[in-house]
Amino acid sequence: MPKVTHLYALERVAQMLGEDLEMLEAIVSNDDNLSYGNIISVDTATDENTKLITAHGIEELRDMLSDARRSSEHWHGFLEDFVNDPDVIARVKENGPR
Repeated sequence: MPKVTHLYALERVAQMLGEDLEMLEAIVSNDDNLSYGNIISVDTATDENTKLITAHGIEELRDMLSDARRSSEHWHGFLEDFVNDPDVIARVKENGPR
């Protein structure tokens, strides 16, 4: 794997991909959802743990979401598997697969 020289905050990734921020937060909350090293956890002085994503992680996430959107059935199953918050699931489902 190449050395990581640039990281992206989830807020920026959501803007770049045109995705729901809370949905992305749910996906990257589990480091196993993307390849090792694509999600970076940063501990801050405020006792918060911030997740950042590498450029390769963004591509992997984009591919994952594209694959999940093959059909409404796949999309809904994907959301149920990766997002634990029913309000986020309902909001994203309401917007439908793009």
